[in-house]
Order: sequence, then structure tokens, then C-alpha cells
Amino acid sequence: MTRVSIIGDRFMAPEVFEAALPKAGLDCRLHQLAWPDEPFVNACETGELAGLKEFMGEPGQIASMIGDAEVLVTHLAPVSASILERCPSLRLIGVSRGGPVNIDRAACAARAVQVVNAPGRNASAVAEFTIGAILMETRLMRAGHEALRQGIWRGDLYRADLTGPELSELTVGLIGYGQIGTRVVKLLRPFGCRILVADPYKTLDADDAAHGVVMTDLADLLARSDVVSLHARVTDETRGFLAAPEFAAMQRGAWFINTARGPMVNYPDLCAALESGHLRGAMLETFWQEPPPADSPLLRLPNVTLTPHIAGASTTTVRIAAAMVAEEIRRWRAGEPFLNPC
Repeated sequence: MTRVSIIGDRFMAPEVFEAALPKAGLDCRLHQLAWPDEPFVNACETGELAGLKEFMGEPGQIASMIGDAEVLVTHLAPVSASILERCPSLRLIGVSRGGPVNIDRAACAARAVQVVNAPGRNASAVAEFTIGAILMETRLMRAGHEALRQGIWRGDLYRADLTGPELSELTVGLIGYGQIGTRVVKLLRPFGCRILVADPYKTLDADDAAHGVVMTDLADLLARSDVVSLHARVTDETRGFLAAPEFAAMQRGAWFINTARGPMVNYPDLCAALESGHLRGAMLETFWQEPPPADSPLLRLPNVTLTPHIAGASTTTVRIAAAMVAEEIRRWRAGEPFLNPC
């Protein structure tokens, strides 16, 4: 029997992981963390978990949950060198997320512990959410909702000088053409909008090119787009790369959408562009820190829609992630190559 410790939470439930795994030959022990009802740690700079990000659980607690397991299946549990020292039987870690930032991969490699992950698990969910975010902003849904909740009937939102064009008349620029960006393109195409893409590391696929999607550079995309939507990954190159010069380069009256990650955006500069009216509005799903400070002026701007980092939250994401991790475990037991080794 292969001993498996499953450390789930209230999104990626341990029972869902267990149900996706092969039925024979596994001895599964199930544990549950309190996320998202309780927040995870965004980043740790000192102590046993230094360098790890977006995790929940203390070293002693997690080591106890892993015990003598050979396989760890997890979403948010941290794994550090000190935890590995306490769990010498561990050989495989399956992380049900695209970026396993909660795992010390160097420490795992030093101890011959293989790490696999689930890239793209929530790509469809985030892409759908992005379409909703664009419509929310361009069709004034937020403004109408907020007024009506206060008992105010905003009939003036029908005025031609307040409302705007439909997507079919807009140019939408997507920064990033990875698993999420490519899906957003496919969902946008039926609306008939002009679509620009900027990603120096990707090539436009033939089908998108045939449907008029244009690959360009960032400067051209910012200058030509009515809506700019961010879908890049956080790297040294992209950290803080959207700041005052980039927002100034956008068309006056444009909208900015961020369903990617907060560290790529200089939020004080974005706030200034929104306060000045240079940008008409923004939809923000991620922030420089999460949760953002309650007194942040960005949270009080009337032209911003805010959500608490939920774009990837769907039961479909849960099912896909569990199935991806289960397939990696099957391959490990069968001696087959992994699909997503880290």
C-alpha cells in the first residue's frame, strides 16, 4: 500500500482529492485546513518557512499531518527543508495549483522528492470571469447596482454621454497570451471586438490570426486599446511594469482589468490615473497585498469594481485540479513520466 497524506481545505476538499485517486493500493489520510474562511500567509521572510508564499499551516502541524506518507497531496500546505527532515518517507508532492510557491523546491530536489503541479487548472474559470469583468465595467453594471442598493434609480445611465459602445465597437488589448489569455481571446471573438495581444514569448495561433487577432507590442497595445486586460505572470521582468508611464500611454477614457496578479501593477499610480479621470474605470480582482488595507483610497473610488481574488473559484477548477494531481500519482506508481514535473 502507498501511504498518501491529503491536506485539503474548504475549496480543494480532501474528499474530492481522494475520490479522484485510484481506488486500489492507496492508504489515504485526510486533513483539512481552514482556508478560505481564514486567510493564508502571503509570504514569509524569516523562520522555518522563509521564502515560501501563499500557504497555510505551521511546520509542526504540517509535518504531523504528513507523518510517514510517501505521497503528499496538497493545495496550500507549506513544505520546507525542516518539514522534509521530519518526513523522511516522503517521495512525491502533488500541488493542485499552477504556481507551487508554497513548496521549497530546492529542498525537495536535494532530498529526491519529486514535485508536480496543476498548471492551467483555473484558466477557464479566470477567462470567463474576465469577460464578466469587462462587461461589468463597459456596460455600467457596477454603477447601476451600487446606486440601486442605496435606493437611487440611475436613469441617467441611459444618457449617451454616460453610457458607451458595445464590445463589437471596442478594441480590447490583452497583455499575456498564455493559458488564460488564449482562452479570453476565444471568448471575446464572438463579440466582434478588435483584439490585440502583447506577449514577447508567444506566437499567435493560426486560428486566432485567421479571425483577425493581432499580435503587437505593449506600447502599441496601450495606445490603441479601449480596454486593457492583464494576463501575464509575475516575474522579475513584469513586477511593477504597469505604472504611471503605461497608464498615461493608455487612451483617455479607457478601462483597465486585472484578473492576474497584483505585484505587476503600481497601484498608487493606477489610483492617480483613475482619480484624474484619465482612465474611465477599472476592475480589480487582485491587489498589492491581500486583503488590501481597509483605508486604501483605491477601495473608495466610484469608478472601480473590486472582487476578493475569486476569479479562479469554480467547482470546475476543483475537479480539474484533483484529476490532474491524481493522474500524476497514477503515473508515478506505474513508472510513467510525469505530465507536469516541477
